[in-house]
Amino acid sequence: MISEGSSFIKGLMLGGFFCIVVTFIGNLKEHGHSIPDLHHHHHVKAASKEELLKLPGAKKLELSQRVRVYCVILVSPKDLINWGAAKETWSKHCDKPVFYSSEDAKALEAVVVGEKDEWLKLRKALKHAYDNSKGYSWFFIARPTTFAIIENLKYLVFNKDPEQPFYIGHSVKSGELEYVEFDSGIVLSIEALKRLVGAFNDPEKCPEKGHGLWTVSEEKELAVCLKYTGVYAENGEDAQGKGLFNTKSVSSLIKDALAQNNQEVIEGCCSDLAITFNGMGPSQMHVMMFGVYRLRPYGHSFHDSLIFLPPEGSDND
Repeated sequence: MISEGSSFIKGLMLGGFFCIVVTFIGNLKEHGHSIPDLHHHHHVKAASKEELLKLPGAKKLELSQRVRVYCVILVSPKDLINWGAAKETWSKHCDKPVFYSSEDAKALEAVVVGEKDEWLKLRKALKHAYDNSKGYSWFFIARPTTFAIIENLKYLVFNKDPEQPFYIGHSVKSGELEYVEFDSGIVLSIEALKRLVGAFNDPEKCPEKGHGLWTVSEEKELAVCLKYTGVYAENGEDAQGKGLFNTKSVSSLIKDALAQNNQEVIEGCCSDLAITFNGMGPSQMHVMMFGVYRLRPYGHSFHDSLIFLPPEGSDND
């Protein structure tokens, strides 16, 4: 009798758990979180030097002036030191750097979105950026621990049409979902952002809060909403296939390269056109600024085939 009762209870519990799982999967499908994988992973490559040299001078000038980047940097008062370092270093090279904070911080200026939830904060920041997007065709989203070389970002996209839906960074795959890691920085074209903001108005397809039993990170929520609108994650690479968006710091990448092959450290570490590095402390950011923008070998005459001028009125290096 006890055995029968025990079996009945076990069966009841298993049945209940099965119903929960079925309901959860059904909710994901109903709300657009399970979409047939119709898009194969592909790469967005920067132009090679040979391709660039083929462009007429007038065309290169036109393209360099057309690329304007709006930087969306998500911060909070607890990130004050990193926030200050990002403000004083790489963000000066954005055509429009805007910091979005969960709450007011008197020491530094920001757009206060009033949300501590990372996904809600990101949604509000991107909606604000879109509402103020006049004159900007590319949007770069980053944390304050990310160091970005905006000129290299411009080089990656200068010959890409922002009226096409681009969603670029360091892409990875989780199950059927391919997404760009937030730590690498995320690039959206104006068309991708336009579609995304449109999806925000459809809570069934792009909910403010995720559905189901588990919390989904903001980077995955973003990918799901973009995928619903036909925008898919793409891996940013140079002409040789090296990744341009890094989720680690320069020192970490060099250590990894040394461990793998100490004869080819630089070749194994990073692309010459690297756009981002993550996990950077304030002092590391200032060192990076020195190395990227200030240090020059005496006697060497620089002549770049494509020059991106700094934002007008900025005090960048």
